[in-house]
Amino acid sequence: MKSYEELISIPTFEERLAYLRTYGKVGEDSFGFDRYINQAFYRSSEWKHLRKQIFIRDCGCDLGIKGYDIIDQRSVVIHHINPISVNDFKEGSDILLDPNNLITTSTWTHRIIHYGLEAGVKAVAERSPNDTCPWKC
Repeated sequence: MKSYEELISIPTFEERLAYLRTYGKVGEDSFGFDRYINQAFYRSSEWKHLRKQIFIRDCGCDLGIKGYDIIDQRSVVIHHINPISVNDFKEGSDILLDPNNLITTSTWTHRIIHYGLEAGVKAVAERSPNDTCPWKC
């Protein structure tokens, strides 16, 4: 099992990202029709309290690395380092609320962890003079 304590011993962002990668595929069901189970957990006061504690522990930084501050609070995801299952939710597994199984990430980094770099890459078009005014030369 992977852990926060092991993760923070890894020095670089890229190496931490590689450590966490799950190699999922975009469009694969994670919980399917059982999604309501994990959504109820993520709305609980116990989770919300722990989520704040993890964010503070990680100083609001992506993968807990200083200098990788997450500016937009709406893009903060508290990621379970070891994947969790429907049974973990149904059985109330300790892994759900174990701080050693949690790390702060940005939405962008979270997508890369689960689906690879292509899920996190933002398309940027090549720009040229007057490209928004094609009638100008």
